[in-house]
Amino acid sequence: MKKLRYLLALLIVSPLALLTSCDKDFEEVNTNPNDPLSVPAELLLAGTIRSTGDRIMDYFIAGEGGSCWVQHFGKPVYNENELYIPRQTPITNLWTVLYASVAKDADVMQKLAAEEGNSNLQGVALVLKANAFHMLTDAFGNIPMSEALKGDEGLITPVFDDSETQVYPAIIAMLDEANSLLNGNGEINAGQDLLYGGDWTRWKKYANSLKFKVLMRASTSGTTALGNIPSQLQDLVNSGNLFTSNYDEAKMAYLSASPNANPYFEGLIDGGRDTEWCMGEELVIFMQNTSDPRLPVYAQEVGGNGSGNGYVGKPAGIQDIGNSFYGDSNNVSLIGEKYLKAEQPAYFMSYAQLMLYMAEAAENSWIGGSAADYFNAGIIASCDSNEVAPPSIAYQGGAAGLDQIHEQMWVALYMQGHEAWAEWRRTGVPNLPLAIDAVLPSIPTRLNYPTSVQSTNGANLAAAVAAQGPDNLTTKLWWNN
Repeated sequence: MKKLRYLLALLIVSPLALLTSCDKDFEEVNTNPNDPLSVPAELLLAGTIRSTGDRIMDYFIAGEGGSCWVQHFGKPVYNENELYIPRQTPITNLWTVLYASVAKDADVMQKLAAEEGNSNLQGVALVLKANAFHMLTDAFGNIPMSEALKGDEGLITPVFDDSETQVYPAIIAMLDEANSLLNGNGEINAGQDLLYGGDWTRWKKYANSLKFKVLMRASTSGTTALGNIPSQLQDLVNSGNLFTSNYDEAKMAYLSASPNANPYFEGLIDGGRDTEWCMGEELVIFMQNTSDPRLPVYAQEVGGNGSGNGYVGKPAGIQDIGNSFYGDSNNVSLIGEKYLKAEQPAYFMSYAQLMLYMAEAAENSWIGGSAADYFNAGIIASCDSNEVAPPSIAYQGGAAGLDQIHEQMWVALYMQGHEAWAEWRRTGVPNLPLAIDAVLPSIPTRLNYPTSVQSTNGANLAAAVAAQGPDNLTTKLWWNN
């Protein structure tokens, strides 16, 4: 086997260790300071999946950022994030880990799998790499992609590619290639595959369902960079290779104890911080008004389950929270017990999310089928995941129907902060109030670039900002509502 240079440090150090020197963060994403190492491709799979899942479930950026900004969560204490002042270390961590521990590892895995003649594993690597770049570009906008991951070639200051015209088309191309490679040729080690236990047919469904999501994210932007989006969506439906049930959805299970448990369990339950988080008022009121049976799963009763005190959410962004009624965790509903369990999975993409996308696509006549049927299937899938009977919601169709779809997407993406925030930015539904004591004029629509990038890749960063707009939290991305 041809020897490939690989970052040994990425296999043995924690993500936080990558952040110890702010003038090295970006270089570490792109360079290899270690000796060459020959690694069987399959040994990179579990770590790449786990690193992705942990970023999806990072309660500091997915929770304090996305989930709080769409008002699924509130913070009775330490609530600067609700005022739109996010912690900067988790932003840097998201950037660094998705590049160094996901995209780079997936890139190496793809090359090694090609040498081994394992097309299935090549396809898996491409799906994980595409997902990493999708998370990055939807969080930050323009990002390094075409010149990223090439530090071993001496390229340590990569250009930033345009999200609309370069990054999104490249993601689609990756997923198309993955779909072709996932053909039954080559083994996927079941013990290393934390998503599908070695089942390449479900990886193929994930590749196509992820492509459907990427196309839908761009669908209302008016972009021409991706070609004819409706025809591509219909082709995906015709392929028969999309999720067909909750069994197919991409979710990573955690184990029952630290350090392999769900990050919310480790941080909030093991860390004794569960009373620092509560439900957001907007979500609680919406679910109460619609008699949504998921509410007792999403939330605990005030004072704990069994108290009979009902459910109360916290309004977003009260600066003097310590002197507020909502600053006492005994007055609000905490996060539901199910979602704080050690084994609660990290959702890369759910069947419910796909069905609601398909409902929107059908309502817009982009694909065949009944929008009402897809809509109901999405609600049923979400309720099944929460082990409750689905509510009876009459689908209205037209503009009102689209609002219903987007509202149910908002509800179904509970505890999936990155996706819930992305979909709210895309649709603007529901119409959320600004935080009471917000320091910004609007709810954040992107993350600022990590401060370390200024010192390591300043010229290219400046060009990206000039093209995209100011590097602040309220600059809209090209697909934002």
